[in-house]
Amino acid sequence: MKAIGTAKRQKEPPGSMKFFIDTADIAEIRDLAETGLVDGITTNPSLIAKSGRDFFEVLKEICDVVPGPVSAEVTATDFAGMLREGNTLAKLADNIAVKVPLTVDGLKTCKALSDDGIKVNVTLCFSAAQAILAAKAGAAFISPFVGRLDDTGADGLQLIAEIVEIYNAYPDFHTEVLVASVRHVGHVIESAKMGADVATLPPAVLRAMYKHPLTDKGLADFLADWAKTGQTILSDGKEARRSA
Repeated sequence: MKAIGTAKRQKEPPGSMKFFIDTADIAEIRDLAETGLVDGITTNPSLIAKSGRDFFEVLKEICDVVPGPVSAEVTATDFAGMLREGNTLAKLADNIAVKVPLTVDGLKTCKALSDDGIKVNVTLCFSAAQAILAAKAGAAFISPFVGRLDDTGADGLQLIAEIVEIYNAYPDFHTEVLVASVRHVGHVIESAKMGADVATLPPAVLRAMYKHPLTDKGLADFLADWAKTGQTILSDGKEARRSA
């Protein structure tokens, strides 16, 4: 793939890639939030349906656990309905980001909500042209679906590169590139190289990022060697004390 658009946008100081978790499973969210590596959550009606719980109850609980943006998606498809639902969702918590589809009515809703100071995540993005429109509509986040493009034989990561390059060219675009439909660690690494702002990960992918067989083997070797010394670092409040 041709490498393009790797520079960070100049309108913001260099920061770090943010990790959102793509789930509505509160147990998973609590567990991963304890790592301190979770910056936000993305949900959708399908994910919340899998929980078998009340829609609003789940969202409120997630917002209490994770202080960062929590994307909550509208289910209406017309502008008036999306706007009503978006305003209702935004009132649930200060960290709600209303999620709308990349349709004409979704873009209208994005513009209206953004003008009122509500963060909007425009989802189901599959082209750079769509990403330009979302940025002009004031979206806080654009969610290009990498994995779903890969499934069609297209190069999902090429879309990330194109969007980053375009956004870099326009300092007035404040939309963050949120890489969605992430299937594996490679998607995260390549997106980070390109300067994507956020990756939303299934819990399994985040866990896969810290796993490596050589890490496991190295730790096992270290512990085996340490056990042979008969020592302990902490025992009754004393450091480096030899075991009895």
